[in-house]
Amino acid sequence: MSGLRHTPIHRALYRPHLFLGGERELVLITGVFSFGLAVTSLTWVAVGIGAFIWVVSVAALRWMAKSDPLMSRVYRRSLSYASYYPPRSRPWRKDVRVPVNAPASSVSVRRSRTF
Repeated sequence: MSGLRHTPIHRALYRPHLFLGGERELVLITGVFSFGLAVTSLTWVAVGIGAFIWVVSVAALRWMAKSDPLMSRVYRRSLSYASYYPPRSRPWRKDVRVPVNAPASSVSVRRSRTF
């Protein structure tokens, strides 16, 4: 028992799932969209536009994944947050807003009991 126990954690367990350098779901969604655009129109112009959209979107997704590999998930989670959280000690406390320019003698705030 001369040394500490060493447990290897393989890189595949914590590495983000990327496809072509971008987030897997977004790259596949843009690929399906571009392929659908090219196939439904059946013209060379639509094939070119679909290929252009796919190449530009993969480049943008790779650039985004270099910054943060989970950026779209972080953005989706941030949409569920409220824009303002009032400063209060307990969640069931009433929100009493005091005007900024009101003198201290005119403001009457009822204090709640602490348990």
